[in-house]
Amino acid sequence: MTTLLIQTNNFPLTVNFPAIVQMTHEQFLEFCQVNCDLRIERTADGDVIIMPPTFSDTGNRNFNLAVYLGIWTEQDGTGIGFDSSAGFLLPNDATRSPDAAWIKLDRWNALTDAQKASFAPICPDFVIELRSASDTLSRLQAKMQEYIDNGAALGWLIDRQNQQVYIYRPHQAIATLDQPASLSGDPELPGFTLQMAKIW
Repeated sequence: MTTLLIQTNNFPLTVNFPAIVQMTHEQFLEFCQVNCDLRIERTADGDVIIMPPTFSDTGNRNFNLAVYLGIWTEQDGTGIGFDSSAGFLLPNDATRSPDAAWIKLDRWNALTDAQKASFAPICPDFVIELRSASDTLSRLQAKMQEYIDNGAALGWLIDRQNQQVYIYRPHQAIATLDQPASLSGDPELPGFTLQMAKIW
């Protein structure tokens, strides 16, 4: 059975389709293509999550994240960046779309052109999730841990509501920062600094 989770402003709404078996990767890709106006993810268990558009202020902060990461990526030259519209097929079979992501160039270039043109079967080296009004903190925390468990080297969960940032790294305790003025990507992203004034 396929479960469809429709995330509303306050909580996810679950719709069950008992006659539909779990979608294959190809069927999920087709589902996303015919519903290209929707923001869609899929869990490792095969549940499909349809998310509402972000509110305008969150969209502005997402844009700022992408700009900061994009400028550093161009200057650094060792990887490529992605915005919130990019989906990745993780090793645990979940398809996720972080708000911003970065992948080392050698890992990206190891993929085929066909893989790059789909939900690339790779976990980004670095991910950022920005909590919006419709996100629960626990759901995003689980999502961040999923990235780390699937190969991410660094993850930032930015909670604008409480002005806190959770820093995720493999085999390390989660670090919590209260109202930081900036975030440093060192040593995983040498020289990358995110100024938080335009993110809060």
